[in-house]
Amino acid sequence: MTTFTPDTADETLEAIRWAVSEETPLEVLGQGSKRGIGRPAQTEHAVDLSRLTGVTLYEPEELVLSARAGTSLAELQALLAQHRQEFAFEPMDYGPLLGVEPGRGTIGGVLAANLAGPRRLKAGAARDHILGVHAVSGRGEAFKSGGRVVKNVTGYDLSKAMAGSWGTLAVVTDVTFKVLPAAETEATLVLRGLTEEQAAEAMAIAMGSSGEVAGASHLPESVTSRVLDGALAGQGSTLLRLEGFGPSVAYRFERLAALLSGHGTHERLEEEQSRRVWREIRDCLPFADGTQRPVWRVSMAPSDGHRMVMALRMGAAVDAFYDWQGGLVWLRMEGDPEADALRHLIARHGGGHATLVRAAPSVRAAVPVFQPQSPALAALSQRLKDQFDPKGILNPGRLNA
Repeated sequence: MTTFTPDTADETLEAIRWAVSEETPLEVLGQGSKRGIGRPAQTEHAVDLSRLTGVTLYEPEELVLSARAGTSLAELQALLAQHRQEFAFEPMDYGPLLGVEPGRGTIGGVLAANLAGPRRLKAGAARDHILGVHAVSGRGEAFKSGGRVVKNVTGYDLSKAMAGSWGTLAVVTDVTFKVLPAAETEATLVLRGLTEEQAAEAMAIAMGSSGEVAGASHLPESVTSRVLDGALAGQGSTLLRLEGFGPSVAYRFERLAALLSGHGTHERLEEEQSRRVWREIRDCLPFADGTQRPVWRVSMAPSDGHRMVMALRMGAAVDAFYDWQGGLVWLRMEGDPEADALRHLIARHGGGHATLVRAAPSVRAAVPVFQPQSPALAALSQRLKDQFDPKGILNPGRLNA
């Protein structure tokens, strides 16, 4: 097996051109923190971007940051924190869930997986903040799209096409993201003792209010002992995050608590605990148990998620918690992944998408890991693949096919 470890974009281009000339596929890697997602690699060779690192542009006043694709996300977040700025979409760290040490994710992987955290309700995902890319297609051609300023939208859609492509269209060598000021402080209103149905109702009220809620999650009683060192154990906990200037957070907290006075008992998490619990929710730490028990990531309408889970529990041993106002459901199966049964129930309860995030390699090789596409969408995806990587050089089979 040959592993290319380019230090520059030109060396990356040379590696891809070699693979094209030999018609041999490549696995595309950063630090490998998300290697356990998707079908196992079907290649003998790899291109490892872990040495393609460094910040190439950071202008805090312009809210723009550019870096090479292999640059550590943790490193960039530390740099932004020095200027009280952040990636507003708070990208998830899949490492702990997949048995990898935290902090190994790269900025290229953020775009490839289109990462987002609990603030997606308010700020969107990586594709909503990408400004530009430099990349090498599966044809062995270097290209760039977008720019380094927020107002420059030339080629913006091409940059977005890289989001969620999991390295199957092109090898991104440089990225430029929009960054935003970090909130001065935050607090979380915790509603205790609600059922999953009651929590869905309460979160809908909160999100429809003037409280500017920046995170809405529900942890059933079975999950509460696995966050904040068990500080919320004993009762289901519905969490509503408020961010901003101190006086504004205090005012909105009181208004939101009054609005939800009939929904369970109320507690308050101050800034330190609030930040911690949302990191733990973001990274799915309640299910980061060091096992390979199947974990699914399900996206569907917030009003339908808890109903789907209730139906699923009738036929399978499953644990669950909810983010994005209930629109993101994390499921941990005690046995087989039950892919067909799960996707059938999702279709019955309004539709959505299910991704098998964690399972043994033998299971991932046999189960459609990503949500199967409709015929029309699959045809469109294939046309896009044919344009960028006609010989199937890049990460073949990663996305089910």
